[in-house]
Parts: sequence; structure tokens; C-alpha cells
Amino acid sequence: MKQLRQITAVEMKLFLRDPLWLVSLVLPTAILVLVGQLPMMSEVDDSLGGRRAIDFYTPTMIVFALAVLAVNTMPIRLSGYRERGVLRRMSTTPAHPANILAAQLIVNAMTAVASVALLIGVGRFVLDIPLPTDAMGFVLAFGLGATSLLAMGALVAAVAGTTRQAQQVSWPLFIVVMTVGGVYVPRVALPEIVQRAGAFMPPGVQAMLDAWSGAGVGALQLLPLALVAVLASVTAARVFRWE
Repeated sequence: MKQLRQITAVEMKLFLRDPLWLVSLVLPTAILVLVGQLPMMSEVDDSLGGRRAIDFYTPTMIVFALAVLAVNTMPIRLSGYRERGVLRRMSTTPAHPANILAAQLIVNAMTAVASVALLIGVGRFVLDIPLPTDAMGFVLAFGLGATSLLAMGALVAAVAGTTRQAQQVSWPLFIVVMTVGGVYVPRVALPEIVQRAGAFMPPGVQAMLDAWSGAGVGALQLLPLALVAVLASVTAARVFRWE
């Protein structure tokens, strides 16, 4: 546990030295505010129960924030360590691969929580977006969704030998997550099969949407997220390459 705390502290310092962390923190909120100015998003719609489209847009921006951190920033950072020989030097120390991956997960998870807190806070006070109707369900869906996507990113980072290899895997994964999450195209406009698949895929956008609207979060939505989180993280620790 002491080793994990030490590695996490070092990783957090290195993370904060890179100005891109600020982009990861602020960009989703900036996009939410800009989209909220569009008439089509800010007008009351009877088909949405007398609410606005922007009232349900926050989970989409949460998908964006998680995708940037989990399947873009983290795999490229760790594969960069491997490419530069940083991990090879760490292999001569008592550092355990699981702790290195766990430290990355913790740092990125903390950034994700901060990003989502900023997103929800600004959405509430600037755009008057209601808070999630099912707060507990939302926290559970977000927690499992974020953990599952971060675990997938850790798996990519565990085996990618270079940043180029990490990008070749993470970029298609990033596009898939953004697509099923409704970032590129609203989920209602996606083919039905894609909508259904996305309801059970990390980071669990449908579960977050259901918690936001009060439709209720089902166990069948959360179980796949939990399974991916466990399987991906355990596999990443087992197949981790120092070089």
C-alpha cells in the first residue's frame, strides 16, 4: 500500500506538469456551455416531457471526458514510458506492475471525477440543467462505467510497446466509445442495434441517461461494466510488459 501511495504521488506530479490535463478537465464543460446556446438544444420540447434537449446532454459529455482520459491520454502516456525506457528502469526496483497500473487508474479517475463535478456544477448553475433524478443510480453507473473504460485503457497500455502502437489501438476504441456514447451523433439517430449494444458497453451511457431521467438503472446494464472492469484490470496486470 505504501508503494502504491508513493507511485501515485509521483504520477500525479508528472500528470499535472503536462498542461493537457487542464484541457481534459475543462473542455467537456466548455463544449456543454457552447451546445447549450443552440436554440434547438435550449428550447422546451413536449416530446421530452416538457424539458430541453440540453437537460439530457451532460451524460454525453461525460462519455467524452472519460474517453479522452481512459483510451487516449493514459495508454499513450504509459506506452511513452515504455518507449523511453522509463518502465525498464522501474523494473529494477521493487515496483509491481499492478501498482503502476493502479496509480495511473487512480490519477485518471481523480481527474475524471473532477471533470464531471465541474461539468455538473456549471451545467446546473449556468444552464439550469437539473441534477440526476436518481443520484445513487447515477453515481453507481458513472463509477462502474469509468472504472471499466479505464481498465480497458490500462489493458492497451500494458501491452503497447510504443506510442504509435498505443494510438493504433486506442484511436479506433476512442471512436467506438464516442459513437455509441452519442458524442458524434445523438444516440436516438443511431441504428437500433448500435443503441442496444451501446447500452451495455463501457462507459455505460444508457445507464447514466436512465439515472439522469429517473427511468431507473437496471442490474443488466451494470453487470457488463463490472465484468469488463474486473477482467480488463486483472488481464492488464498479468500481461504487463516492462519493455
